[in-house]
Amino acid sequence: MEYAQWLDRLIVVGDRVLIQPKSENAKTTSGLFLPPGYKEKEEVQSGYVVKTGPGYPIPLPSDGADEPWKHKEEQINYIPLQARPGDLAIFLKKGAVEIHYHEQKYYIVPQHSILLLERDELEP
Repeated sequence: MEYAQWLDRLIVVGDRVLIQPKSENAKTTSGLFLPPGYKEKEEVQSGYVVKTGPGYPIPLPSDGADEPWKHKEEQINYIPLQARPGDLAIFLKKGAVEIHYHEQKYYIVPQHSILLLERDELEP
């Protein structure tokens, strides 16, 4: 199965964001090689947003005119998240959950753990 196909099967829930960690150099600017896992111990991580959840659910206004015996259709409204697929996210690793899916490492990060987003396009 192709990368995009199995990724489309994932559904991110609520106010969470799926982030693929940015690959870091194993060498410092002065040429010193770092041991494996060195960057993973840092509290702040960065990666690219792959998918986002629908956002924060908000309650619907209750209409007192409805009869209690009527079947109500549930419609959920959401406040959308700021993160979008393709954004570079800098986030607190403490609030993230690390998962491995199809031999790739990802983080599931709640919106409140994201500190900064870098986006190629500017918003009006």
